[in-house]
Amino acid sequence: MFGCDPSITTVENRTLEELQIGDSAEVDRVLTPEDIELFAVMSGDVNPAHLDATYAAETGFHHVIAHGMWGGALISAVLGTRLPGPGTIYLGQSLRFRRPVSPGEKITVRVTVREKDMASAKVTLDCLCLNQAGELVITGEALVMAPREKVRRPVSHLPEVRLHTPGARFANLILAARSLPPLPTAIVHPCDDLSLLGAIQAEGAGLITPWWVGPKARILATAAAANVTLDESRIVDTPHSHASAEMAVDLVRDGRAGALMKGKLHTDELLSAVLRRDTGLRTERRLSHVFALDVPDVDRILFITDAAINIAPDLETMKDIVQNAIDLVMALGIDCPRTALLSAVETVTGKIPSTLLAASICKMHDRGQIVGGLIDGPLAYDNAISMEAVKAKGIVSDVAGRADILVAPNLESGNMIAKQLIHLGGAEAAGLVLGAKVPIMLTSRADGPSARLTSAALARLHAEARPTKPVAE
Repeated sequence: MFGCDPSITTVENRTLEELQIGDSAEVDRVLTPEDIELFAVMSGDVNPAHLDATYAAETGFHHVIAHGMWGGALISAVLGTRLPGPGTIYLGQSLRFRRPVSPGEKITVRVTVREKDMASAKVTLDCLCLNQAGELVITGEALVMAPREKVRRPVSHLPEVRLHTPGARFANLILAARSLPPLPTAIVHPCDDLSLLGAIQAEGAGLITPWWVGPKARILATAAAANVTLDESRIVDTPHSHASAEMAVDLVRDGRAGALMKGKLHTDELLSAVLRRDTGLRTERRLSHVFALDVPDVDRILFITDAAINIAPDLETMKDIVQNAIDLVMALGIDCPRTALLSAVETVTGKIPSTLLAASICKMHDRGQIVGGLIDGPLAYDNAISMEAVKAKGIVSDVAGRADILVAPNLESGNMIAKQLIHLGGAEAAGLVLGAKVPIMLTSRADGPSARLTSAALARLHAEARPTKPVAE
């Protein structure tokens, strides 16, 4: 509580002898939604009246309210740090809750000495909490043993607490995708529980209507082991994974499927079938992969491309990588996505080829060869995502510090950035391959069902808003 106020550097008590009847101390605190969430995490009290706005709207209060003991904790803080302060021993506390406290309310917490016993060092204090209108929120009394020795100590440095609900921003995408009819999707070789359950979860969410493409006996055995039942009429039997990829592509060409979802097979098996010149799903665009990442402490979804397909893209390939990513992000409802072309520096130099590539892409955007949003580069990674870094370097840019799309100069750097954010930054990830006739949900075998659910939402929104122009056959 006090560690949040940098102006308070020490805590000092009032000893038993110093205390006088009528002495008081108070603090003010504005309740935030984060306070409620943090108290729930600390206490384990997940009563929906405090956390679920939909449920709370049906209660007598009609909105989320604070835990009653949040106010009790504030009283304890005043007793332990102000009056009597450090060295105080809590002996008892009574509380009466008069009014609920809502987010945004300013609460004044006040304790007042009512009685003291010099022989036992016991002190009774009246306690109350008032809202900004002066209305009583909590009343009560505390019995403490007051300190006999003077204490003055520096305020302990508190750890920084950051609250993050994994996948919270993805939930909005899933909600938007559920408003659309489910997308017929070929699940390619769903012969392990992760790929099968991920697709079932996406089906249950109303995002896809699956075709199960693979060896029928293995698919049914996998389903039985996972304790789920499949509609056998939607199983397309194939002898092996290579045939599964080819059959899934055929389902798209026949108009029965509008997307592909990778199951238990190698990525190159699936993409080889997609890229076949005569029987595949090629378009005028190169294929590229986009990671969507919900990163703690970042106020937006970050999109990283290409970290999975194009190893060292040339100018024409990079053009398609950028355009594919812009199309996807605009399909998700971001009308003017900011795209940062990454390098090690912010200046164009012949010594670093990626800066020349970035400058060329920017000029292509200026000339209308790439459309949509804003593009800038070269930009170093920190200057693409951090406004503090932008200010420190004096960079003037509509993209720097606020980028939605991070375009890596090559696969290695893009892959490292994405996996650092996932494994060190705690990011939730989803992935999509773009540039084919239909979106391809390409997730790692290590990804759980939630990644496939979010990838299905990305595919559904992309398929609705940004169909890709096929090559003339």
